[in-house]
Amino acid sequence: MKPEPRTFTTRLRVRYAETDQMGVVYHANYLIWFEVGRVEMLRALGFAYQRLESEEDCVLPVVEVNCRYRAPARYDEELTLETRLIASRGSVLKFGYALLRPEPPGIGDAARGTLLAEAVTTHVVVDRSLRKRSLPAAYAAVLAEALMPAPEDPMPDRLSGDRRSDTEQGGG
Repeated sequence: MKPEPRTFTTRLRVRYAETDQMGVVYHANYLIWFEVGRVEMLRALGFAYQRLESEEDCVLPVVEVNCRYRAPARYDEELTLETRLIASRGSVLKFGYALLRPEPPGIGDAARGTLLAEAVTTHVVVDRSLRKRSLPAAYAAVLAEALMPAPEDPMPDRLSGDRRSDTEQGGG
């Protein structure tokens, strides 16, 4: 049996400014929330992103985003964002996200909540001149600890971009 993935949870509250005229969160705001989740995950791992930029001349720009919106988020709702590292290969990192609305018992999946959106962001490690480079060893080691396969991946393969089977990836 594969180990559970390291999932990092961030709580968010929908602000009025994040909604459109219908009171529904504007789609681009989800990308901002994914960044919040990613930065908080790295912080929880002891990964000083600001130091990575200032002292190591290393940045992680987003080069691809895939997001599937499942249900609307609305003004003043409290949300839970689950973030995890789903791939790390050379200078490429992929993070997966699940945005959830917690539900009271008896409504939807009360244990986890209603899935509002799921996404994957792909990042390339570069220097400030945008030249591809390796992640410094200390940071790579921290991320390697967070990279654990999921027994039941809430981020579908169609979003992760990795279509190889568990066997091809070296799993069971």
